[in-house]
Amino acid sequence: MKVCIYGAGAIGLLVGARLAATGRHAVSAVARGATLAALNEHGLRVDGFAGPIAGPVTASADPAELGVQDVVVVAVKAPALADVARRIAPLLGPRTLVVPAMNGVPWWFCHGLSGPAAGMALESVDPDGTIAAHLPLEQVIGCVVHAAASVVEPGRAHNQMGRGLVIGEPRGGVSERVAALKAALDDAGFETTASQMIQRDIWYKLWGNMTTNPISAITGATTDRIIGDELLRKLTSGAMLESGRIGERLGFAITQTPEERHAITRKLGAFKTSMLQDVEAGRAIELDSLVGAVRELGARVGVETPLIDAIFGLARVFGQAHGLYPDTARS
Repeated sequence: MKVCIYGAGAIGLLVGARLAATGRHAVSAVARGATLAALNEHGLRVDGFAGPIAGPVTASADPAELGVQDVVVVAVKAPALADVARRIAPLLGPRTLVVPAMNGVPWWFCHGLSGPAAGMALESVDPDGTIAAHLPLEQVIGCVVHAAASVVEPGRAHNQMGRGLVIGEPRGGVSERVAALKAALDDAGFETTASQMIQRDIWYKLWGNMTTNPISAITGATTDRIIGDELLRKLTSGAMLESGRIGERLGFAITQTPEERHAITRKLGAFKTSMLQDVEAGRAIELDSLVGAVRELGARVGVETPLIDAIFGLARVFGQAHGLYPDTARS
């Protein structure tokens, strides 16, 4: 396949390097600045628990120089997605698959759902419809990443743990194109699951990280300290119960308890969340896709979210005070 990685951060580098290392795909990347220079000089590089992985890449700051692709993996932070959507057209043909490998609730989340949120456009993640207008829903394949990775230097990532991917059609079911993409990702060394209902998998991951992400951003603490504190653990558990009730009304109840999820998180040790990494790097925080969308869906299905609201408000003001979130708050 011709595969383009749009956004050569930690996850983009991980996906790109593994695919390129097979020698069976022509991998390109849209990048800029020091990352672009590093990719052109060294290619894609990842190290970590699975050992070093490297592969060739054709990198450019201009998507038009790379041409139409078979697959475009979008691995940018949520605040950057609207700009990516406006620039992505040269990479897309009528059969190109767009695979957003990103955190949080995506703009297409309610397509394929039944019930009160069916077809709902999420203002928290796509307030003016730019993303939906430029990324055709029929070409999107949902993706949930279960891997911990961070950028060590421009163009090189460290994969601390995990190589799990869950992919699926926004409208449900396992299609031939999902099966083919799964085969390619498995061949590249990922542990890939083809989901019958990708929204369920998105919500399950979000259920665990929508609390620790903003709390870690505010406090600067790793996840072990957050769930190790009795009061913060009580706060996160209460917010998770609110989110669980929303998921139940959306059609995917979570049977796990917050304490059972905390036990899994404890195994990660002193882990820095993606939002804490963004704060430390001075990048905009992904608050709307991780928390704002949950509040919006809660309002739509009639679930009150006082604890989620409190976490959102604290993180929003923190982000505004540090220049990491827009000053004009969205209601």
